[in-house]
Amino acid sequence: MARRDFLPRQLFPHNTFMSMQYVLRRSAMLVSTLLAFSFALAPPLSAKSRERALDESYLSAVSAADRLVQAWQNADFENGIILLSSRAKQMAGPEAIHTFFSNAAPSGYEIGKGKVLKSGVYEFPVVLVSRGEGHRAKRRFSSVVVINTGHNDWAVDKLP
Repeated sequence: MARRDFLPRQLFPHNTFMSMQYVLRRSAMLVSTLLAFSFALAPPLSAKSRERALDESYLSAVSAADRLVQAWQNADFENGIILLSSRAKQMAGPEAIHTFFSNAAPSGYEIGKGKVLKSGVYEFPVVLVSRGEGHRAKRRFSSVVVINTGHNDWAVDKLP
């Protein structure tokens, strides 16, 4: 009785006929395919850090910082002063606060990723962009410190 192979011999040549180059090429293809699938199926490495950073207090704090720089951008003194803590008002003084919110030129801002200074206190890097001399954009780098004053109420404790 003749032996019948399940797969044709042309697909799988005998080891004596396989060159080392052929084996290395096939092995490299197999390894790269396996790596591609493992990276595609693996969760991102920073998923846990993103979940931690986006808790409710962080969102409330960044919202308060955003409202402050929006008030600066719109030269909205009334809505801006409401966001300041009593300590920030004392440290800056009425003249500096009025000057900060007296923004007549077209402007913009950037808020960076905040960091926790201590429980209930966040610091956000900000870039205030306004039109300088000769219609060139002038960038001012600073930070905004936001504190939790209780009952999930946030106030700005340091002006940029």
